[in-house]
Amino acid sequence: MRLNKFLASIGVCSRREADKAIEAGRVMINGQVVELGATVGDEDLVSFDGRYIGMGKDVEKIKPIIIAFNKPEGLVCTTSDNDGAMNVVDYIGMNERIYPVGRLDKDSSGLLLLTNQGSLTNSLLRAANYHEKEYIVKVNKDIDDAFINKMANGIYLYELKTKTRKCKVKKLNKNTFSIVLTQGLNRQIRRMCLACGMKVQKLNRVRIVNIKLDGLAIGDYRNLSDEEVKKLYKELGIRENG
Repeated sequence: MRLNKFLASIGVCSRREADKAIEAGRVMINGQVVELGATVGDEDLVSFDGRYIGMGKDVEKIKPIIIAFNKPEGLVCTTSDNDGAMNVVDYIGMNERIYPVGRLDKDSSGLLLLTNQGSLTNSLLRAANYHEKEYIVKVNKDIDDAFINKMANGIYLYELKTKTRKCKVKKLNKNTFSIVLTQGLNRQIRRMCLACGMKVQKLNRVRIVNIKLDGLAIGDYRNLSDEEVKKLYKELGIRENG
């Protein structure tokens, strides 16, 4: 098994993050620093940042975990933050190794999936897959049809040198709207609103593919139901065993 897949499978980090860690020399197999493309055998001992994390054969013992978390504002999805903010993994405090599937920025709230399944993370983060994520957004000015149409038809973001994909946008009240994205550019909604002369006051994610926030209190989490997992994996086109 490739080392990056092993690290993702046992819940250390995503494959993308694993590749960065390997390149930085933070991962060892049998006491030796390895390079990208390294593989892990059943009896190989793997260490991450100087800490033993398991053997190759341990992957077979990992119980799949996928949870839905209603992230409060103020938490970060990374382990390092200049402001010293708590990250979501520490906040939840599970004994098992899990990591966020994608991100919600510090000032945003709402639905965040966390898992120890690398295949789920890889599929959801792959931009080409067009998976839907729905948000409720409150801005500092009244919105009109021109704003809705501009947001829906895509906006060129000069700082990212790209135009956003067309998306579904619906006005909910004078300064609140819902938006369904199929891509995940850095601070995308905030940048789109700024390009329209608006400033986001509140941003809350309420859905990821078929998983909804319905009824989950802020700061709480729950395991996905078997039916939710089955439908999610079908939508993502991956096998249920990850």
